[in-house]
Amino acid sequence: MRSSVVRVLGVGCAAAMAFTVAGCGGQDTKNTGASGASSLTFWGWAPGYADAVKAYNASHPDSKVVYQAVQPGAKGGYQKMLNAVKAGNAPCLAQVGYETLPSFAAQGALQDVTKYATADKGDYQEAAWKSVTLGGQVYGAPLDTGPMALFYNKEVFDSLGLKPPTTWAEYRSDALKIHAADPHRYISSPYLDYDYAGLAWQAGADWFGVKGDAWQVTLDSSANNKVADYWQKLADDHLISSAPMYDQAWYTGLGNGDIATVVGAVWQAGVIKGGAKDGSGKWAVAPMPQWKAGEQQVGNAGGSATAVLKGCADPEAAWDFAHWLSTDPTTFGTLVDKAALYPAATKLLGLPQLGGKDPYFGGQNIYGVFADASGHVGTGWTWGPLMTKTSADLDDGLGKAWAGRSTISDALRTTQDLTLTEMEKQGLNTAK
Repeated sequence: MRSSVVRVLGVGCAAAMAFTVAGCGGQDTKNTGASGASSLTFWGWAPGYADAVKAYNASHPDSKVVYQAVQPGAKGGYQKMLNAVKAGNAPCLAQVGYETLPSFAAQGALQDVTKYATADKGDYQEAAWKSVTLGGQVYGAPLDTGPMALFYNKEVFDSLGLKPPTTWAEYRSDALKIHAADPHRYISSPYLDYDYAGLAWQAGADWFGVKGDAWQVTLDSSANNKVADYWQKLADDHLISSAPMYDQAWYTGLGNGDIATVVGAVWQAGVIKGGAKDGSGKWAVAPMPQWKAGEQQVGNAGGSATAVLKGCADPEAAWDFAHWLSTDPTTFGTLVDKAALYPAATKLLGLPQLGGKDPYFGGQNIYGVFADASGHVGTGWTWGPLMTKTSADLDDGLGKAWAGRSTISDALRTTQDLTLTEMEKQGLNTAK
């Protein structure tokens, strides 16, 4: 699909399209090392990347990748990348979250590598491949994903004779029983930005789409309001803890049983283990509750790509490294150990690092749950072109809603209006 949405970059080149970006940007030349090997620079921040680059260089003597650590994307890394593209001195490769790729595309910051990448499409989970494919063009290799499941305090559930809920109706019923048994205990805590997005994703409640040559913004759709009303009712009935996620009060609640579940992505396992040590041996993982009994719909929260930035003089070599990083078993096993990444490549779902029993989760092999979930992640989700602003506006509204000063539906409606206004201000075509 080709769009005619046009906006102008600071470098003075007209960057085409909501999805398809014209060939403009930096004029980097191909660098070579002393041995004559092509040299590519890679910017990222995940633990384990430096070791991965060393391994690649050792096994690919005709290529050379130079790794440079930058601040995480939201903390300055993304702006550094965009500035480098505008200045014409960007690296070939960069770590970019799936939610941010459309924003980079809209700003003309990505380079099309479709002709090098297409043959490898079958190596990746469908939803992950779609996340790096915009307007029919591929802009990088999927690296990791965030399939979701239900983390639950098995000790709390067992004490009340409860099984992990298989539907959202059962989840609400369990919430009532848990709070009635102890008014200090709650089924969950408030969800924001991409954690909340995963709940919408599972329900098929898309936030963005494309119609013809224009963006559609659908946060205020009936499907989204269905999800919003469900969680609003839990909040109105005082079944949601006031402890913000990732706050010390949240970790304390996870450790002592006051917060009984986390509906979250695979990487939450490391977060919970690291921050709520008192919960060791008490927690377990089950499939994500469903809207209809018997369904197997799963949301996704997180995940990133090794993107190829505009101006890369050797996109074929860039793809070779990006694909290798995502699919080499030994290297990705290290990334699992050091960064708790979950592979986007289907052949890596059986890595030994994903097969062990975890004492924190009562000796359960939790990755088996996520391996099953990964094949059921919905493939229709599209991120918008201005997600930094969209997520900030949504968080503002959700924060008010969870605190009882507004509603989740109001937050979605307001965020949609603000997103549309900003898109039109930046020259992006929109459609109802």
